[in-house]
Amino acid sequence: MIIQTNNIKRVFEVGSETVHALKGINLNVESGEFISIMGPSGSGKTTLMNIIGCLDTPSSGEYFLNNQLVNDLNEDQLAIIRNKEIGFVFQSFHLLAKNSALNNVLLPMKYAGADMNDAERRAKYVLEQVGLSDRINHGPSELSGGQQQRVAIARALVNKPSILFADEPTGNLDSKTGEDVMNLFKGLNQEGQTIILITHEENIAMQSKRIVNIKDGLIESDERI
Repeated sequence: MIIQTNNIKRVFEVGSETVHALKGINLNVESGEFISIMGPSGSGKTTLMNIIGCLDTPSSGEYFLNNQLVNDLNEDQLAIIRNKEIGFVFQSFHLLAKNSALNNVLLPMKYAGADMNDAERRAKYVLEQVGLSDRINHGPSELSGGQQQRVAIARALVNKPSILFADEPTGNLDSKTGEDVMNLFKGLNQEGQTIILITHEENIAMQSKRIVNIKDGLIESDERI
């Protein structure tokens, strides 16, 4: 079991109001799954992703990642897990404008203190994996939106994460480019990569193998496709 959550709750204090974003989430994910988490705005799906992505901690309940209890970890320990265990792909590509594709992909390995010769070989490999071996020295301004998202995916993969999170990864792309990116995700999953996709688009979610619907901070349905 790569992810196990037991009765996860998340409460926010917004001014004088108490917001119960998650009201008791029980979600188990096996290694190699490709899951979509769906839900309307305000349903709690982003809060859940932030918790299982170690960007936030639950107000109560337990979260195990690779059998390690995450609740007890301090911020430095969480940062190490984010860098080594988790890859993030967002709707906005978050590439450094003045860096080449190669240098953008190298960043997580630099933070991890990797040997730079090994890091460069690994970065070139993942750029080839996403179909950009001929664009490694191009900056973001010289790349299309789809190519920039591929760089972002390569950057998320470079440290060989246990889980790849993708938050609305096709949201800024036209339908053809979005389809190409989804095909890339499907190919990565076929190679064994665990992927958790956050989306509000049913046609995107249907391309995964399991859809978890969240509504009002609770899992409404959990179905394998």
